[in-house]
Amino acid sequence: MTFDFPALENILICPETRTSLVYDGERLVCVDPNRRLSYPIVDEIPVMLVDEATELPEDEWRTLMQQNGRDADTGEIAVGQSTE
Repeated sequence: MTFDFPALENILICPETRTSLVYDGERLVCVDPNRRLSYPIVDEIPVMLVDEATELPEDEWRTLMQQNGRDADTGEIAVGQSTE
């Protein structure tokens, strides 16, 4: 069984900031530009503990947001983009 992010995308949120997450292989990343938290996925289970999260460098976070159709400054869905 593999982690099915699309099925959980509207349910999972960053436990610290209450914002959306984007899926990046072996981690979920918070879209909040002030925190940039990355939550690991271990054995197909996301570890949604703030104490286990790491803060991404700003440049890495910005690139990841752009790759996921989000604004690189705000993390919001870019104009003309959809998450579906």
